[in-house]
Amino acid sequence: MDIIPAIDIIDGKCVRLTQGDYAQKKVYNEHPLEVAQAFEDAGLSRLHLVDLDGAKAGAVKNWKVLETLAAKTSMVIDFGGGIKKVEDVEIVFNSGAALATVGSVAVKDAPLFLSWLEAFGADNFLLGADVKNEKIAVGGWLETTDRWIYDFIDDYIGKGVRQLFCTDVSKDGLLQGPSIALYKNILQQFPSLHFIASGGVSSMDDLYRLAEIGCKGAIVGKAIYEGHITLKELTAFK
Repeated sequence: MDIIPAIDIIDGKCVRLTQGDYAQKKVYNEHPLEVAQAFEDAGLSRLHLVDLDGAKAGAVKNWKVLETLAAKTSMVIDFGGGIKKVEDVEIVFNSGAALATVGSVAVKDAPLFLSWLEAFGADNFLLGADVKNEKIAVGGWLETTDRWIYDFIDDYIGKGVRQLFCTDVSKDGLLQGPSIALYKNILQQFPSLHFIASGGVSSMDDLYRLAEIGCKGAIVGKAIYEGHITLKELTAFK
């Protein structure tokens, strides 16, 4: 299982939010490159980079940070936040991302997202699904739709999407453990999916449990920044 550390960016700085709330922002490092290089030095090969300014503005904003991290590390970077137009997708790939992370557009404008899959290749996208009570949530998690996560996955697997990460919004940023039962259900229904767990990871035990149920990756953020999981432990996990 890949450990995928998360770097969330506001004003070019590495921050974390609690449950997606911009009012609950904590700055961990003003230099994201230092953070990314520390992850790489620990033997981690992937990075989940989130442009929170972009997510709020509805257009990619922190592409310069992506450009720097892609140029100065060899990490496989997925980048999301504010990807709303084809021009945003182009900026993301031109700035060095291996994967464009798309969530709300895939929920709200399927024809647009499908046009991107056709133009750039489905393998170049990481589909993100925020979930509350097994239903898709959008709009900074404020709005829960009537769409079941299972139907959502089924639709896009049929269109060639292979990688998906799922965040249970009731868990994210709280360090209370991931949604094991939800992830087991997803993995049982879609055994061929490259499934990545996200949200709630609080300890190495959580990571071992996620690996045990068959997750291909786990996105880890706050647990690293708050010292609940050390880079040394992640190196050993590999």
